[in-house]
Amino acid sequence: MLRIAVQSKGRLYDETMKLLDEAGIKLENAKRILLVSAKDFPVEVLFLRDDDIPESVANGVADVGIVGENEYVEKGSDADVIRRLGFSRCRLSLAIPKDEDYSGLEWFNGKTIATSYPGILSRFLSDNKLNAEIHVITGSVEIAPGIGLANAIFDIVSSGSTLVSNRLKEVEVVMRSEALLLGNKNLSVEKRAILDELLFRFEAIQVADGKKYILLNAPKEKLNEIVEVLPGMRSPTITPLADDKWVSVQSVIAEKHFWEIIGKLKSLGAEGILVLPIEKMIL
Repeated sequence: MLRIAVQSKGRLYDETMKLLDEAGIKLENAKRILLVSAKDFPVEVLFLRDDDIPESVANGVADVGIVGENEYVEKGSDADVIRRLGFSRCRLSLAIPKDEDYSGLEWFNGKTIATSYPGILSRFLSDNKLNAEIHVITGSVEIAPGIGLANAIFDIVSSGSTLVSNRLKEVEVVMRSEALLLGNKNLSVEKRAILDELLFRFEAIQVADGKKYILLNAPKEKLNEIVEVLPGMRSPTITPLADDKWVSVQSVIAEKHFWEIIGKLKSLGAEGILVLPIEKMIL
C-alpha cells in the first residue's frame, strides 16, 4: 500500500483530487476522515495541512505527497521531487501599498515585511543585501499593511485580486511555484512499483492536457500541405473515402494553436472538421 499525503482543503486539494480521480484513484468520504483507502488501487490518502506534507514525506509518515513548491522550498525537507505536476501555479511576490512610489529593491531597506514564508524571504533579503525586518503571520497576510503591522507583504499571488482588494501592488516576483509530487528517499521495491504505475497514469493525463483530437475531410490534392499543418504526435492518420478525390485526416493539436490551425485548414479546403477533447494519451 502506497500512502499519499494530500492537502486537506483549498485550491490544491481540489486539483489534486481531480487528478487522482482521473487516474482511477476512487475515494469515499475524503473530506470527513484523515486517512482513506482507494477502492481498486493499492493507495491510501492521508489528508494534512499543506505545511506538514514535506516533512511527513521526508520522515516516512507518508510515502509520497502532493504539495505546492512554495511549501517544499520553505520547509527545506529532505524529500525527493519526483515530478512537477503543472497545476496550482502561483508566485511568491513582494507587494506594497498601492500609493507608495517604488524605485527598486532598496525600498525595502528599513521596512517591516509580513509573511508566512520567512525562510524564503530571509534568503532573498540576504542574497540581495537588504536590511528589513520579517514579521511572521499565519493567514491573512495581505491585511498587515492596512492595520499597521507591516510596510509590505511577501505572499502567494495567483490572480492578484486579493492584492487589489487590499490596495496593494505587486512589485517583485521572488519565485514561481506549482504542485510537486514529493517522494520519500527510502521507498521499498513494492511501493516503488505502485508509484511507477501511478506515475504512468499521471503522465497519460498530463500529456493529454491542452490537446484536442480533430477529424476532417480534405481534398487529396491538398493533402501534403495539410499534413504540414497537422504533424500530429508523429504524423496524421490518413484514411481513404468513397470519393477518391478526398481523404479523412485525424490528428492531435495543441489547444493554444487551435484557431490558427483551423484557419489554415479551412483555407486549404478542409471540410467537416470535428474537434474532440482528449482525457488521456498513452505515448
